[in-house]
Amino acid sequence: MANVKDFSVEEKLIAVLALQKIDSKIDEIQTLKGELPMEVKDLEDEIEGLQTRINNIDVEINTINAFIEAKTNAKKDAQALIKKYEKQQDNVKNNREFEAINKEMEMQELEVRLNEKHIKDSSFDLRDRTNSRIKTEDKIKDVEEALNIKRSELEKITVETDKEEKVLSAKSVEAKEKVDARLLIAYERIRKSYRNGLAVVPIMRDSCGGCFNVIPPQRQSEIRQHKKIIVCEHCGRILVDTDLNEKVNIKA
Repeated sequence: MANVKDFSVEEKLIAVLALQKIDSKIDEIQTLKGELPMEVKDLEDEIEGLQTRINNIDVEINTINAFIEAKTNAKKDAQALIKKYEKQQDNVKNNREFEAINKEMEMQELEVRLNEKHIKDSSFDLRDRTNSRIKTEDKIKDVEEALNIKRSELEKITVETDKEEKVLSAKSVEAKEKVDARLLIAYERIRKSYRNGLAVVPIMRDSCGGCFNVIPPQRQSEIRQHKKIIVCEHCGRILVDTDLNEKVNIKA
């Protein structure tokens, strides 16, 4: 930080006003970009979330397919046993053997029906998961389309303003070194307090250029004299007179 303790009040005001005008131009560029950077990030996050959903659905689909395959094999095994028992029935020697085989066949027929039910229920689940995956894929395509549009808009603005923003950012750093240390602290604190970033404002139509409250004539006279730094009693912004404001011009 340069030593500015010997600077006059007017020089201090000019320095902080120049910084404000530089920062305001940077703010204008950010405003031009608007919510695009945040919108792009939100869309990217949404796509990531949708892709995670698809990955989870794929895991569920694989699990269901494995379950269906296991139940299908179990059904085939039960059907094979039924055929085996049917052949054994032809060679039974007494009713006791016949009843025993018949009981085993009934159990395997029950097993077949139970496996068929599992396969049917799982097939419904599989269909639901598949439909859900298709809908999620369609959603990703829609979001990707919106993302590409937003990225294109942001890229276009960035290309148009990147050079100017870099120049202004460098000028802002340089301008800060010319501002009184305590005044710079106050400036940065005030800037953070307001969304428009205005910490230094001119008197406009006898009013504060920030909050638009009326500035008394005596107060305006003191501001024009540049004998001390005066802030708006309503919003706390640093006030400068119109002539000084017009005197300080910034070229990008």
